[in-house]
Amino acid sequence: MADSDVQMALHDDAAALARKADDTRAADLLAAAPPVGGAYAKYVLGVLVLVYALNFVDRQILSILAEDIKHDLKLDDAQIGFLYGTAFAVFYSLFGIPLGRLADNWIRVRLLSLGLFVWSVMTALSGLSTSFLQLSTARVGVGIGEASASPSAFSMLSDWFPREKRGTALAIYSAGLYLGGGVSLLIGAIVVKAWNHGFPGGGPLGLVGWQAAFLAVGLPGILLALWVSTLKEPIRGRAEGLPPPPRVANAGRKLWEDISSVIPPLTLLHLAPFGARVLARNIGIALAFALLAVGLIGLTGDKPQWIALCLGGYAVASWAQSLRERDAPTFALIWGTPTFLLAIVGFGSISFAGYSIAFWAMPYAIRTFVVPMAVLSAATGTPLPWYASKEMVALLLGGWGAAGGFLGVVIGGWLSDYAKRSNPSGRILVASLATLVPAPFLVAMFTTQSLGWYLVIYIPIALFGSCYVGIAAATTQDLVLPRMRGAATATYFIGTTLLGLGLGPYFTGAISKVSGSLATGVLSLLVAAPLTLTCLFLVYRKLPMAEASRVARAREAGEII
Repeated sequence: MADSDVQMALHDDAAALARKADDTRAADLLAAAPPVGGAYAKYVLGVLVLVYALNFVDRQILSILAEDIKHDLKLDDAQIGFLYGTAFAVFYSLFGIPLGRLADNWIRVRLLSLGLFVWSVMTALSGLSTSFLQLSTARVGVGIGEASASPSAFSMLSDWFPREKRGTALAIYSAGLYLGGGVSLLIGAIVVKAWNHGFPGGGPLGLVGWQAAFLAVGLPGILLALWVSTLKEPIRGRAEGLPPPPRVANAGRKLWEDISSVIPPLTLLHLAPFGARVLARNIGIALAFALLAVGLIGLTGDKPQWIALCLGGYAVASWAQSLRERDAPTFALIWGTPTFLLAIVGFGSISFAGYSIAFWAMPYAIRTFVVPMAVLSAATGTPLPWYASKEMVALLLGGWGAAGGFLGVVIGGWLSDYAKRSNPSGRILVASLATLVPAPFLVAMFTTQSLGWYLVIYIPIALFGSCYVGIAAATTQDLVLPRMRGAATATYFIGTTLLGLGLGPYFTGAISKVSGSLATGVLSLLVAAPLTLTCLFLVYRKLPMAEASRVARAREAGEII
């Protein structure tokens, strides 16, 4: 027998042994794993809700602290909007891409626990900041750490729950953001008041109340990270009856490839091996975003905002180019699927308004009602209404936001699963309520002269404005194959962060800065409604075919199924 024949026979034997080993491993895993949708799956869901709640406590607490930070660091509304939105969102989006891909290739439980540790430490470090630059840097760190959360959690829950219960499960998980966002306002108000009362001239290390609040919410996350590390890793594809994908070799090398595909200027080195045409296109994209940044900076004067956002846009385009060359099936089901892209823009434009309202509602209440009423009460001796203190406003806005958001996202998820049974696009009809219903209430809320009405009107906005969250998650997950879920989640969060969080709060702050009216800044968010409804209408029409053809389109792009 020739040497080449011997080598070929040995190769075939090795491949057969590897397949047998993988089959044995899969059988062992299936025998030992808890059942899909069972008690352990619900336990995992509960823990992940806590993680997402803390995620939004760390993110949203800036809302109640905004006025103190603005005063101490001498910032304007556009800078405050940048700190809450863009500084966090751009790096959350960028690192969400490689970390989302890592969630497809590595142990998701381990990735989530490490990410939780990082963002908790960076939140605590926010409390040591004494300048705009330091606080911006800490917020960047929070964004990088939190980028690991939802790609890992979405992928895990999609493997712990069957398709018919996935919308509800992801909606319950997503409700954690409203619980965390609501609790953060009350925690921040209480900590600031207690700290400033106990240390009127500054406490240990000269820290003031808003700095202590960051420390108070950041440090507990380190303990929660240890808890998360004890969860069991689910079996990929099991919930849909698909065989587990083969082990991914060299996950670290693949992570580096994904990082270099999205972080400038490594993007140029990463794309160069794919040929001069690909590299030239990337350089053209970079120049286009650079010109866009120059133009927007000239128009607004806000350098950090547009440098960060255009850098994010270029990085995302670079990653899409890289994905097309390295993983054609994943590119085909995400960037090559118009329905997926329309969903990103549609759901992202909902979050454009939602993030901004959730952030600016508290500063607006303080400026418009709490401070003027306190001044009037001191001057006239008239007692304040029971709900007029900063702490009570934080409790009520946070409580309404938490309860309304939680109910809205859970009920929305349940209604979407029910609607999908009779209509393949039924989920999208439910999602449209998140734009149609809150719009008139938003106008009423930010034009009323009554604090009481202001607080009450927020309830339907929180309830209906949150009903799309689980639907968006389930829709994007259903458009891809199991091994692509982390990448799909990362891409979905590009819309909700770059379009929503990166633009919404800043947009409101910038309009407020120019007009001198925060109410005008918030109401200007309504310009996004026509875009939202147009995108959702197109998704409604295209979704059934896109879902039904995903396997065939993946095969056409080279996927072996």
